[in-house]
This record gives sequence, C-alpha cells and structure tokens, in this order.
Amino acid sequence: MNPHFPHTVPADDEQASLWAARLDGGKFTATDNRELEAWFAANPARRELLSQYCQFSADLEQRLPLLVEAGAVELPHPAARPRSRWWPALAGAGLVAAAAAVAFLLGPARTGSGSLRQLTTPAAQRQTLTLADGTRVEMYAQTRLSVEIDRRERRVQLAGGEAYFAVTKDAARPFVVTTPAGSVQVTGTQFDVRAEPGTGLEVVVTEGSVLVSPAEVAGTPVAPVRLVAGSRLSTTTGRVTVDTLSATALDDALAWRHGQVVFDGTPLSEAIARFARYHGRVITITEGAATLRVGGRHSLDDLEGFFAALEEVLPSIKVRRDPNGTVQVSLRTES
Repeated sequence: MNPHFPHTVPADDEQASLWAARLDGGKFTATDNRELEAWFAANPARRELLSQYCQFSADLEQRLPLLVEAGAVELPHPAARPRSRWWPALAGAGLVAAAAAVAFLLGPARTGSGSLRQLTTPAAQRQTLTLADGTRVEMYAQTRLSVEIDRRERRVQLAGGEAYFAVTKDAARPFVVTTPAGSVQVTGTQFDVRAEPGTGLEVVVTEGSVLVSPAEVAGTPVAPVRLVAGSRLSTTTGRVTVDTLSATALDDALAWRHGQVVFDGTPLSEAIARFARYHGRVITITEGAATLRVGGRHSLDDLEGFFAALEEVLPSIKVRRDPNGTVQVSLRTES
C-alpha cells in the first residue's frame, strides 16, 4: 500500500513522513503520543495518511536494498543506513516527488500465483483495512502480515502480533492464516489470532467455525481442532487448552479492538508484556514482582496511567524510568 500522494495536502504529507520516522525510531514518549493525537484530532484523515506512510516505509525496508543493488535507487551509504535514518532523508525538499518516484519503481509485489501484500502497524497504533476479497482485518500494534490472494486460495502469514479477521465467504477459496505456532483455516467467518515466536498461539472465534492446526507443543504433534463461535484455543501455557467463553469474557478477550485491555487475576509479568508489546517499549520486571496478580480494564494507549494505577493498587510495587527510555518494575523492598 503506497501513500496517496496526489490527494493530500503537501504539509500533511511531510508531517506524516516525520511522524512515521519518529514511530519507527522506537523512542515514543507519552508527550509524543499526545502531540500525535492532537494532530489526528485536527484532521481525522491524517490517521489513515500516517498508516499509509508507515506501511510504505515497511515496504521500502524490505525491497530498497534490491533496488539499490540494481541501480534503480541511489542513497548515500545504503548498507549502513537503517530505515529509521534513511526515511527522514526523503522528508526534506521534494519529499512527495522522491517518495512517489520510489513507489513507482517498487510497484506491486508479485509472486507466481498472485499479488503479495505486506502489512505492518507501528507501535501504539492500530489499523483496520479491507483486503482485495472484501475481508476486513483489524491489526494490533506492531503486527506484521503478508497477504497473498489468488484464484485457489487466500493466505495470510502472521509473522507476529494479533489480528481480527472478518472473512468474506468464498467456499471455492479457503482462507488460511499461518503463524509460527500453527495455522487457522476457514472459508468465511470471524475470529481473532494472536501469535508470537516462542510464546504459542491463541485463537478466539466470534462467528462461524474454524479449523486450527497447532504446531508441535512440547515436541508432541497435535491433531487439528475445530473451534466454534464463543470458543478459544490456546497453546501459550505449553499445552493445548480449549474453553468456552461467556459473552462478557469474549468481549474482554477482544477489548484491544477498542483500545483497551482487561486483566483478571493476570500475572503482572503477562500484563507488563502486553503493554510492552503494544508500545514497543523495553519494560523489565523483577522476579519478585512478576508473580503478583492484577485486574481491571485499562487503556492500551495510556501507559503512564497503567503505571500509576499499578502503584496505587499494589503499594509494594515501584516503577522506575531510566533516562534511556527503559522502565523497570520491581518490589519496593528490592534494590
């Protein structure tokens, strides 16, 4: 997906490129987030524009080295220039023309069987998009998808993160989501998939049914499992568990779609990992604090609010912020 350069205000284009660079840099503070939300509030269309620039940046990161090697694009010291540094280099004079030229050179990614689309979301941002077959996808922060649709099959590779799919029914073309921890196959339904390398797979179905084929769990092959609406499969604990969710539990499990997260007796280490993943931040927790449990509904976008609530509800907890941007959560009794 390339930015819609001809249909936007040049000043917004340039500012969106700068925001994309700041998001990509990994150091995004609460003040930055407030400034970004104010920029969005002045013109809601800017949210989609920024999403396009972030996606464009991700596409360039993957394919720019090939273009440089082929001589189609020339950048100073390309091998030593990470994306977060070369993208702002395009943001000076002639930003729109330069980026549009590169977009033209890139063109759509192709494979032998169909078009390949790479999708990513930056830290602390979510996005909703529609695929070529009409399927709606809602993506969690820092989620990476590769989508390939042809005449026989619709295939999505979830490299990491979480996504909710409302799949357009097409009995002739199965819709398959593959992850490092297993795959999900349907022809038309609605479900959520969360997977990170090394942490297992979680699938929640809200409509219809899906066939989940987990990868080996603890070195043991696992038979495919049929999930129906209102059920959840998880391999995050090192074994396959399937449970039926109440309407409330189902809403809580998918609260991220509305920018929230719900904890219910959740180990603090898991809660911290959820926020760290969403914000792309390094947040460490000591062994003594890790096993404490937390509850409640929290805003995913309000990291500082979560820390404040944590220290209020658990007075034994101390949150320390280091100058380099990392955060450590520990017991007050720990040095």
